[in-house]
Amino acid sequence: MTTETQSDFARATAVTGRQDSTFATDLDGAWTVAGAVNGGYLLSVIGRALSATVPEFPDPLVFSAYYLGRSDPGPAEVATRVIRAGRSSATLGADLNQAGAPTITALATFGSLGALPDDVATSASHPDLPAPEDCMSIADGPREYLDLAPIASRFDMRFDPATAGFATGAPIGRGLLQGWIRHSDGADTDPLALLTFLDAFPPAMFDLGRFGWAPTMELTAHVRAIPAPGWIAVTVETRNIAGGMFEEDCELWDSTGRLVAQSRQLARQPR
Repeated sequence: MTTETQSDFARATAVTGRQDSTFATDLDGAWTVAGAVNGGYLLSVIGRALSATVPEFPDPLVFSAYYLGRSDPGPAEVATRVIRAGRSSATLGADLNQAGAPTITALATFGSLGALPDDVATSASHPDLPAPEDCMSIADGPREYLDLAPIASRFDMRFDPATAGFATGAPIGRGLLQGWIRHSDGADTDPLALLTFLDAFPPAMFDLGRFGWAPTMELTAHVRAIPAPGWIAVTVETRNIAGGMFEEDCELWDSTGRLVAQSRQLARQPR
């Protein structure tokens, strides 16, 4: 495990506490899509502030965020509040403010994943994926997407060739993308980084031939366990498109085959 990417992720999500339960941060322009800061990365920034608010409960368990407007690179503030603290978890609220206005409001429950029973089990199926070396690297993806999404360089992301038709102009049409992800230098993934990974893949709408920025309206994440070192398997899927919006479900599986995080978000169709 290296510290360079961990230090990069920690730097990019760093917050500085103040005495009034607010935290100053500087949103990193390297984590953007179409000029706007990525929604998953923003969850990790807010999560960093919430973890510092209740250090006895360092890990996100449940996170629900409403995106009120776009966030831009540059200075921002996270205001936190403890709604209820119990023996094993705490429920908190947070607002990400920029230029004097809120861009995200969130509720979250934090606990200690390491203190929970080791009983991760599921009836869900691990995606059937080729090995990462047999998948398509994001670095070989369409130049227009890489130019649109600087955040892509933050990850080593590999797409299952069976769902990577969007990259060659031949989307499959199932509304499904799957593959692998890790930090760009292979550093281990921690629970806060899982929040970013849940929103790191291109929108599932790409597999339906609909390209562009798809702004998130609401995202709910469940973090189930501390991931084992190694690659994280990813599935991203949409099953319903209506009213100019679509839902997107994401699952993250660690190298031992455990489902370690999942999310559902409602987003606007790509612009």
